[in-house]
Amino acid sequence: MSDRLNEASLAGLPAGIQQPGYDRGAVTTGIVHLGVGAFHRAHQAVYTDDVLARDPSWGIVAASLRSPDTYDALAPQDGLYTVSVRSQAGEALRVVGAIRQVIVAPRATEELLHAMADPQTRIVTLTVTEKGYCHDPATGALNEAHPDIVHDLEFLKEPKSAPGFIVEALRRRRMAGVPPFTVLTCDNLPSNGRTVKRVLTRFAELVDPELGRFVEDELSCPSTMVDRIVPATSDEDRQRIGEALGAADAWPVVTEPFTQWVIEDRFPQGRPAWEMAGAEFVADVEPYEHMKLRLLNGSHSTLAYLGYLAGYETVADTMADPAFVRLIQGLMDEEVTPTLHMPPGADLASYKRALIERFKNPALKHRTWQIAMDGSQKLPQRLLGTLRDRLRDDAPIGRLSLGVAAWMRYVTGVDEKGAAIDVRDPMATRLRELADRAGGSAERLAGELFGVREIFGDDLPADPRFTGAVTANLARLYEHGSKRTASEFRAD
Repeated sequence: MSDRLNEASLAGLPAGIQQPGYDRGAVTTGIVHLGVGAFHRAHQAVYTDDVLARDPSWGIVAASLRSPDTYDALAPQDGLYTVSVRSQAGEALRVVGAIRQVIVAPRATEELLHAMADPQTRIVTLTVTEKGYCHDPATGALNEAHPDIVHDLEFLKEPKSAPGFIVEALRRRRMAGVPPFTVLTCDNLPSNGRTVKRVLTRFAELVDPELGRFVEDELSCPSTMVDRIVPATSDEDRQRIGEALGAADAWPVVTEPFTQWVIEDRFPQGRPAWEMAGAEFVADVEPYEHMKLRLLNGSHSTLAYLGYLAGYETVADTMADPAFVRLIQGLMDEEVTPTLHMPPGADLASYKRALIERFKNPALKHRTWQIAMDGSQKLPQRLLGTLRDRLRDDAPIGRLSLGVAAWMRYVTGVDEKGAAIDVRDPMATRLRELADRAGGSAERLAGELFGVREIFGDDLPADPRFTGAVTANLARLYEHGSKRTASEFRAD
């Protein structure tokens, strides 16, 4: 296996491997994507790849805002990479060609801004994770003290953050009389389009009030809901996929058969016919967003913290334990579903059944540690919004509060056997300091962490129903451990 996957090697791939069904030489750029990680390459880029034969003007220029790793992997491959769809039935491989170019923003800042300001670019998509918006997760407002925001406001032409790049590109388009591109976030934020519009408008106001009014009045930020489980790629995946291709792929992506994309249809400069690839365009994304954030992501985070503490490496390992299956089914049915208000025809029962099967998929090695990353940014969207709704209705919160308690136990940085946990979180240092101050006391730890306003706001720490339930569950985790706590769980 000496060949590298690239344009020249496509013709020699085995017959069973799907390839781009269009002339890549005819593809031009219509989309700039910020945050070229595995999820984008397994989701939005696949939808776009499916429709480029219909309209080749929607090719993607993909940018990494931090690491050069994706560029280093894909540039020698002419932007090509493999998507592996794995299930218990086996593995299907396809080569995706929608990404025309990869840019590393810190090394080519002006090149990225030029691509975004180009009139051909009609959409800017984002998968920069919750922390990439430099906002306060508890309020959804721009964090004006964020170091990247402080930097970008001083050095407009050398931005580091996603808001900085977008607003500088919009400023250039406005100066040139070019209409703004549509900003399409595909991250797990509440009302993600409106949240991003709020963040960008405020940043633009701080640059120039006139620019702020332009962004407020002219910029379209449709809301979206994206759903596909994409574990981190392993060396074993690279080896297996390379052998199947007969060519080395430095960074394939592995995913599940299920995929969903629900989009608010507001694209003043046009859009690809993503509906031809299975995307659903709707007038209001919010019900679907709540369904996914609360059922899938809320369950995923709960499984990640409890599963990691229980010693399980993957979600599938955790779901092989019947106690965790019962816990998650109860979380979905009894605590999350009553907070959802779906449009007619939406089949929540089928969606929940599918989630359980997806979580159990042993072909996906989705590590609990990976899902546990950046919990300070994820908790408000995945669990705390549901908790607020349940408290408003004076309804039980036993399982939801257990998920929060498991996060608290996890961010202490020490597992149930006394081994160190590699906590990856933008607030990791602060959280560890608070945990150390608590000295191993569940009550003191809960009290210290409730004081992190950026996560819990002012309302939840003031509600004894919330603080009491979380503290009691945290004490159970300390006393009995995650496995026993899950197996002995009884609803309030």
